[in-house]
Amino acid sequence: MKEIKDIVKAYEEAVHQNKHAALATVVHVEGSSYRRPGARMLITEDGSLTGAISGGCLEGDALRKALLVMAENRTMLVTYDTNDEDDAKLGLGLGCNGIIQVLIEPINKQDPINPIQLLKASTEKRQQTVLITLFSLEDRKAQQPGTCLLFYKNGIFIANHPTLQDVLLTDAKNALENKTTSFKNYITSTENITAFIEHIKPAISLVIVGAGNDVMPLAEMAAILGWEITIVDGRANYAKTERFPSACQVLVSKPEDVLKQLTIDEQTVFALMTHNYNYDMAMLKELVSRNVVYIGLLGPKKKRDRIIDELKDNGLTLTEEQLATIHGPVGLDIGAETSEEIALSIVAEIKTVLSGKKGEQLKDSRDTIHSRTAIVVEKTTIDKNE
Repeated sequence: MKEIKDIVKAYEEAVHQNKHAALATVVHVEGSSYRRPGARMLITEDGSLTGAISGGCLEGDALRKALLVMAENRTMLVTYDTNDEDDAKLGLGLGCNGIIQVLIEPINKQDPINPIQLLKASTEKRQQTVLITLFSLEDRKAQQPGTCLLFYKNGIFIANHPTLQDVLLTDAKNALENKTTSFKNYITSTENITAFIEHIKPAISLVIVGAGNDVMPLAEMAAILGWEITIVDGRANYAKTERFPSACQVLVSKPEDVLKQLTIDEQTVFALMTHNYNYDMAMLKELVSRNVVYIGLLGPKKKRDRIIDELKDNGLTLTEEQLATIHGPVGLDIGAETSEEIALSIVAEIKTVLSGKKGEQLKDSRDTIHSRTAIVVEKTTIDKNE
């Protein structure tokens, strides 16, 4: 989400300076690559780059292709085959052993639903969205439809594609309902189009309960990642916006009133760091009754166990599912000592939990870094006469 927001911001600045721009999107990958489908990069006519489609290997060539796209005002699908051991053939030195499809689209600032406007609309509210990008693997010289549909719960932005419009909308609804990203191949009597149906989650919302000095590095680190930060504390002299300039909001509140002021969704996580036992316990009591996916509790195991026991003594017995959401002591075991190191361990654990990972060293993993299941393309034949 941060990359998308950065691209939107960079594009608006380019428009202000009357610069032409193009959007490069990784739309399909076979095998290994540094970035996966959905990675994006904005290129302006003066060579400025925002975002990334690789570890730096493809960007130079993509820049050259993007300048051509802007000059001809024509969308281009570019294939990078890094399976070839003769890296000198491309002059890229990739060594990723994959085939990467990158769609480069010129951005027409007069078009109210150009790709950047669709990306912008996907970030304006805390909502899950589905973005569909169309391209033709069968005929790269044919007109490439590009980014054409944004779907969310209460609205639709859609470009004109009379043949596929109904099926695209149906597949977008299914993707939003199932929260899945997929690829589909639509075959009609006149065209063979592949769709990258991308489910986009809102940014992670980190609610830090506590406004002490040790919280500052965590707020700063989360801000670098593009997370939305809320600071909560009962002490007005600590919970100040000037102490946490990167926070979206700073609340002075009693524990029982905090959740009334927040919107909680599947991307909302909490870190309890007040150093006040009673405040943390009261806050935890409020949270476990809500559908919160992660609750980090600063302090030793005995603090966590004592709070759980006291809640039980007061008639609140936590289920196994509720207990599983409580991470105390908070953070991954990286040998953290300073507040900055503790912040790093907390951020890493939150990312691990939300990604469904184990937090192990990559060298010990028996699986690939990125799942390969996304390269499966479902074929759909469409009869225009229906």
